Amino acid sequence: MDKSQVEAYLARIGAERPEHADLAALRVLQRAHLGAVPFENLSIHLGEPVTLTEEALLAKVVDRRRGGFCYELNGAFAALLTALGYRVTLLGARVFFGERLGPPMDHLALRVDLDEPWLVDVGFGRFSHAPLRLDERGDQQDDAGVFRLSEHGGHGARGADLDVLQDGSLQYRLEPRGYALADFRPTCWWQTTSPESHFTKWLTCSLLTEDGRVTLNGTRLIRTAGEERTETDLDEREALEAYRTWFGITLDRLPVTPPAPAAPPAPPAPATPAAPAE
Repeated sequence: MDKSQVEAYLARIGAERPEHADLAALRVLQRAHLGAVPFENLSIHLGEPVTLTEEALLAKVVDRRRGGFCYELNGAFAALLTALGYRVTLLGARVFFGERLGPPMDHLALRVDLDEPWLVDVGFGRFSHAPLRLDERGDQQDDAGVFRLSEHGGHGARGADLDVLQDGSLQYRLEPRGYALADFRPTCWWQTTSPESHFTKWLTCSLLTEDGRVTLNGTRLIRTAGEERTETDLDEREALEAYRTWFGITLDRLPVTPPAPAAPPAPPAPATPAAPAE
């Protein structure tokens, strides 16, 4: 990433170039990113390719002023942080859904090494607003809740995966080893094409605000501010305007909301046994 691209990215998130690649600046950059670049999966439902290269991610997030999901947002943010002098490692994780974990590497998060390692994630929707200490095993307070990292498989397990919990609920299981961006392409392809992927089943665009969050799920606009929550169903014109107003995204058509899955067919009725012959 060259100097002009760095300046354009910083302008995109409304941040100044930091004098030093330190923790204070990292906190500012992460919060600015979360408040400017939405978590969204619109490309999947607009028929647009999701390409995991630095050039493609910068073109989408910076030039086209779009958002993305984990591979795109954390991939792009890693490129910015690296260009600013941070030491960044891409980490793979398995997201927890209800009662099970997703496939390996179905999430991308970042490790940033300063005087100690930090977990940075701008691609998980509702998650921490600031870096989390990777080596801390106690509670970590954040504006988004209470976070805790614990070794999977027992306390002090060397090289163990880390369970990342938010307010006591498991969010994902993080691998300690680093990867290249290209390593996430197979799972990204699965996430964007498989009918089993939650990204193909549901449509969302969500952004952190000063007092809460604004989300457009299909054509339903959801706004939260403190304890208040409002939901409004929009028509097509209103939904396109909401993308422009709340997320800075200009579309010429609405993404296609995936249809609800069809109910499984009823099992056949058991056959009535024939009466015995007399």
